[in-house]
Amino acid sequence: MEEKQFSGILNGAVPGEPGKTDNNSRRGNWGNQIEFILTSVGYAVGLGNVWRFPYLCYRNGGGAFMFPYFIMLVFCGIPLFFLELSFGQFASQGCLGVWRISPMFKGVGYGMMVVSTYIGIYYNVVICIAFYYFFSSMTNLLPWTYCNNPWNTPTCNGVAVEVVNKTKRTSPSEEYWKHYVLKISDDIGNFGEVRLPILGCLAVSWVVVFLCLIRGVKSSGKVVYFTATFPYVVLTILFIRGITLEGAVTGIKYYLTPQWHKILDAKVWGDAASQIFYSLGCAWGGLITMASYNKFHNNCYRDSIIISITNCATSVYAGFVIFSILGFMAHHLNVDVSEVADHGPGLAFVAYPEALTLLPISPLWSLLFFFMLILLGLGTQFCLLETLVTAIVDEIGTDWIIRNKTVVTGGVAIVGFLLGVPLTTQAGIYWLLLMDNYAASFSLVIISCIMCICIMYVYGHKKYFKDVEMMLGFPPPIFFRVCWRFVSPIIISFILIFTVIQYKPITYNDYVYPGWSLAIGFLMAMSSVTCIPIYALYKISKSEGTTFLEVKSTGSLFRALSVFSVGSRRCSH
Repeated sequence: MEEKQFSGILNGAVPGEPGKTDNNSRRGNWGNQIEFILTSVGYAVGLGNVWRFPYLCYRNGGGAFMFPYFIMLVFCGIPLFFLELSFGQFASQGCLGVWRISPMFKGVGYGMMVVSTYIGIYYNVVICIAFYYFFSSMTNLLPWTYCNNPWNTPTCNGVAVEVVNKTKRTSPSEEYWKHYVLKISDDIGNFGEVRLPILGCLAVSWVVVFLCLIRGVKSSGKVVYFTATFPYVVLTILFIRGITLEGAVTGIKYYLTPQWHKILDAKVWGDAASQIFYSLGCAWGGLITMASYNKFHNNCYRDSIIISITNCATSVYAGFVIFSILGFMAHHLNVDVSEVADHGPGLAFVAYPEALTLLPISPLWSLLFFFMLILLGLGTQFCLLETLVTAIVDEIGTDWIIRNKTVVTGGVAIVGFLLGVPLTTQAGIYWLLLMDNYAASFSLVIISCIMCICIMYVYGHKKYFKDVEMMLGFPPPIFFRVCWRFVSPIIISFILIFTVIQYKPITYNDYVYPGWSLAIGFLMAMSSVTCIPIYALYKISKSEGTTFLEVKSTGSLFRALSVFSVGSRRCSH
């Protein structure tokens, strides 16, 4: 009876009818579909595409790594991406509101909020450092070119002069990074002073993010026309410049040469699955949030394929850019490419800046590179902040807070800035890497697995497939139905097991993190996961139902939500 009544409400709401039943006048929608796709591309394509994927590819068999990488994309990445987009779009709610599907699992939404909070705090610190390097590049001579600066040590050995030395050296870019930009302390517990230039850049970063989100998706949707597309212009410029350099072919060969024997290594498959999972932004809450502003009958199936493939193609393309320059640098130093290849902050703020000093008009290339990093970071940061703001606004849901969403955005930005201040101290880089390694690691895998199981087995796969069919006008393809129910949860479990087995305590260069700091890292990781059982126990204690099945039946609230959402759209027209 419920099924007939539910579908009956939507009679006449056929996809393709212009302007009918599609808009949500209360929450707002994207201006057009291009804005959503560009925002989602900006969210998924981030710093990891530039500073993590090329290194993983090089380390795990070069061209051979592409095989497991694309296998994981097809069987895990795209299905999970489609699941989250369809979930958010159907409910027209953020990562908290969607859990009216099964209120007992609302802790999954709170877990996503915790993860997005952690990532949002340290991600903007990385952006602010890119701002710092961008401003520092506005000069005739890059300050990390030579070793004749007050912060340099006797072991400094530049590459911009004719130096070929097999002994251990520290580069001017490394000393600029450690001794001037960070003034890094000797221990994670030794905070030292706040680095005022970095603090100033952090304020600039948060102001930029706030201004771009001041009107929610109405303003950010316009900004992404630039922030999501211009990085590709810069990548292309750097690629053309890179492949014309001597030694570039050697670098690209290191990047792509297949080592087929490595395909039999479980670690390679684990790295491929993890990279797909993390780079697409699954379980952060951002995909659900962005999709919640879509029109109800938008074809999110098509969008998920476009965005996922664009993200992975960007990673591969960025590898050519990075390794062409690193090949040139290795040729200049007369060393192996493996000695200059790096990932993470080491690539972005040490290895690549050093290579740029070897190019004619090096400040120009440096400006372009760091501007690209800023835009890549901002695209992700927009969605992280919007995820938190949307969850808060949807949860409270009053007319006042919906009208004054800008105030909430400003409040979240101020809190994010204050929480990021410790990361601008002399020990800040230690804490940044600790958060990067633990705050969004295995916890994301657990959250995603529980979300998948809840939708398929608690709410019910048959009901969800009908919901998607009602929304799109066609049922999910059988491939996705099989992946959602069986394949993707198995792969997610594999990622979790692999992460645990391959766990190694974090280090930063030669610095070994003390036990107490690792304990804090694990607490950060568990803080998001523990939201799930804590909220479930709270909901059970407050529920009138005395058994799990009675509590489970409240999933019908999701249908009530959908009826209200679609009905309100009909009334608005």
